[in-house]
Amino acid sequence: MVIIMTLVLVFASSCKKEGPEISYGSITDQDGNTYKTVEIGTQTWMAENLKTTKFNDNGSIPNVTGNTAWINLTTPGYCWYNNDETASKPEFGALYNWYAVKTGKLCPAGWHVPGDAEFNTLELFLGIPTAQIDLWGWRGTDEGAKIKSETGWDAGGNGTNTSGFSALPGGYRYGAEGLFNGIGVLSYWWSNSEDGPNNSWYRRLDGANRDIYKASTSNKAGKYVRCLKD
Repeated sequence: MVIIMTLVLVFASSCKKEGPEISYGSITDQDGNTYKTVEIGTQTWMAENLKTTKFNDNGSIPNVTGNTAWINLTTPGYCWYNNDETASKPEFGALYNWYAVKTGKLCPAGWHVPGDAEFNTLELFLGIPTAQIDLWGWRGTDEGAKIKSETGWDAGGNGTNTSGFSALPGGYRYGAEGLFNGIGVLSYWWSNSEDGPNNSWYRRLDGANRDIYKASTSNKAGKYVRCLKD
């Protein structure tokens, strides 16, 4: 009986392992927050959204809560979803406008906000075809699922997270009105690449979609940031 029980336990334990085992490192930012990091292909990414309230020269980033103040910004700013730090910071991190990204000082020393081409590198590794990589809109097949968390998304939205990127649906802040939208359903991440004088490139994951959306939008929008190792 003991032998049979042991065999059952060994078999059950082995069945819990699905896909490749992911190994995480860690990095601490200038504000004292510690993040998991993960190697995906030739790149090393933060496996969590940035949540710093300071630049890497220890200068403070303004926390802008009012809608009118937010949409009138042409300088760096950050906020928490629904201006609720307690609920939003631990899981989703901070939302930044692109003017904060433009400073080049958001990420810890030795890290940076990825450019559009560096997001392309990630997506090509995940399997998006070269012919689609520079298209505007939804691209690929299941590459979005590979970077979505296995839990936390509204019904039908969870991913497989085989990459370890662990993307969560933290929503966004609308640049035209300053309103918060989309928590549980979608999320956006800034790149450091401009698209004209007033817009910049981003990536989006959305609901039950399993692919990855690429476009540009107003620099006034509030989006999340993932740092990439230099």
